[in-house]
Amino acid sequence: MPLALAIVLLLAQTSASLAQSIEIQGQPFTELRTDSTKPYLHPLRLPSGKIVTRQFPMADVAGETKDHPHHRGLWFSHGDVNGWDFWSNEKDQKGAGKGRGDIIITSSQKKGKGEIVFSADWKSPDGVLLKEDRVMKFRGDKNTRTIDFDITLTAQTEVKLGDTKEGTFAIRLRDELTEQKGGAKMTNAEGASGEKLVWGKPSPWVDYVGKLDGETVGIAILDHPTNPGHPTHWHARAYGLFAANIFGLHDFYKGEGKDGTRTLKPGEKLRFRYEVVVHNGDTAAAGIADRYQKFSKTK
Repeated sequence: MPLALAIVLLLAQTSASLAQSIEIQGQPFTELRTDSTKPYLHPLRLPSGKIVTRQFPMADVAGETKDHPHHRGLWFSHGDVNGWDFWSNEKDQKGAGKGRGDIIITSSQKKGKGEIVFSADWKSPDGVLLKEDRVMKFRGDKNTRTIDFDITLTAQTEVKLGDTKEGTFAIRLRDELTEQKGGAKMTNAEGASGEKLVWGKPSPWVDYVGKLDGETVGIAILDHPTNPGHPTHWHARAYGLFAANIFGLHDFYKGEGKDGTRTLKPGEKLRFRYEVVVHNGDTAAAGIADRYQKFSKTK
């Protein structure tokens, strides 16, 4: 049976600085944070309370990898929206080729037990490019923590979502759960395993599994069959970036002339649905294939 959930507001909504803490059976799971140029969830925890996401740049952990400061917990953004970068957009980053945009929460609320709803503006100095409406539903049991995402982007002007691997629905894993430093492995729905066989390939789901304090654990991302570009391609790296990306076809199919660019006219929408499963055990023990089949049938 699912365990009880509670959403606790940590800060009243007086500005864009809003944090919401999600607890399952009285135990912390994650927080929705808006102290960056895009909203993100951090940290993600196992049922045991152990953290699976990298702490940097939110905290300074000795020995932890400190590359890519824009990789914060779990987030949704894109590197080329009318030329504006909503991905590599930390304010203190240097050397970006494009200007940086901000994703600013304009409203946020609880909507029943275990659910957070918010709207956000994807803003450039030229104005709002996209309106994001998001619902996140949280649940858990003794072996898993699960989040269902329903994200709709609505164009506020003509918008080109450019072909770049720098996107889109992403998690940054702690070093112990990466191929490069922890000996972990990513495996897709077709059974291909390891960065060389998973990166840039289409698949309805990928599970990243490794050892944490001697225990086998994993994090899976499931791509709903109604999503644009399904099955999504995967910008999943051995160093710990784990992302679903329908746009980066030029990078994923070098030399084949493919283009993942999508253009929206004012009022046009893109809807994305994902399920994230933080789990004990390996892919088979967590029943990821069965979970995907169940998720794929949801309306």
